[in-house]
Amino acid sequence: MGPHPAVAAIRLAVRRVLHDILTDHHSTSDAASHERPPSPLVLVACSGGADSMALASALAFEAPKLGIRAGGVTIDHGLQPGSDLRADEVVLRLRELGLDPVQATAVTVGRDGGPEAAARDARYAALDDAADRHGATAVLLGHTRDDQAETVLLGLARGSGIRSLSGMAAVSGAGGRYRRPFLQLDRQTARKACMAQSLPVWDDPHNTDPAYTRSRLRHEGLPALEKALGKGVVEALARTAQLSRDDADALDAWAGQAEAAVRDQTGLLECAKLYALPPAVRRRILRRAAIEAGAPAGSLFARHIEEIDRLITGWRGQGAINLPGKVVAQRQGGRLVIRQG
Repeated sequence: MGPHPAVAAIRLAVRRVLHDILTDHHSTSDAASHERPPSPLVLVACSGGADSMALASALAFEAPKLGIRAGGVTIDHGLQPGSDLRADEVVLRLRELGLDPVQATAVTVGRDGGPEAAARDARYAALDDAADRHGATAVLLGHTRDDQAETVLLGLARGSGIRSLSGMAAVSGAGGRYRRPFLQLDRQTARKACMAQSLPVWDDPHNTDPAYTRSRLRHEGLPALEKALGKGVVEALARTAQLSRDDADALDAWAGQAEAAVRDQTGLLECAKLYALPPAVRRRILRRAAIEAGAPAGSLFARHIEEIDRLITGWRGQGAINLPGKVVAQRQGGRLVIRQG
């Protein structure tokens, strides 16, 4: 008798990602070397919740069959009493699954961008550090189709454009470090897989705390949408994410190719040539230029880019525009100058 359908589904998803990681690992190994490349190490980021515990279990099951070493890391955000003890419990569970190395990392969560963004920044910094320290090829994240739908809605609410509607990528980070095997699976599948395997899970109280935007969206916003529009909203939003990502990738590539042609010999952007480009392409070039000048990407919103764009499309002699990171954009002699103020 085979495994429970939910267990089979998560194992298949992880197996596919591990095959991709293995292919990438071998292709980047020294082709001239006759020695077999060392087995790659894959870490799972695990909070102890159902999604990440299901992921950890599937990794522990699938990795040895492919000759991949599997480890885990859990992050103690220090935001709740006893969080250090919770992290120690997760470490114990991961070791019981057979993962090695396993570590818990405590982080200090700042305040920039709000509590959720600050916690996310601290978490990824710690995961990057763990991956570097252990020489891991990849880090698996347990984001599900439900998480993707929530991310798309949050992007829609911000009005940040098509890139924010594309949600989370299946592969992201420097060198494709982060992999998300569960973006095509719903949250219930992961929970059922844990139940079928008698895996203990921890339900983070922050996930039901209405003080957090994503929590309100999960427990109030999405159910209201499904009540008004019928079932299938989550699947439709996840589809929207993929379609938006395809479009955004194509526009990014177009902007990358067009950028050299709109700069003069000194490297300054020429307003007349920018004006001739489609708005979606032009604004991507403007955003990239602002980031290169020192504007933090996370603080650069659509309204900032629209203000710069008006220097191109609605020129009336207006003054300089102040951007995040003390960056200033202004039009001078038919050129767009973006630099530190």
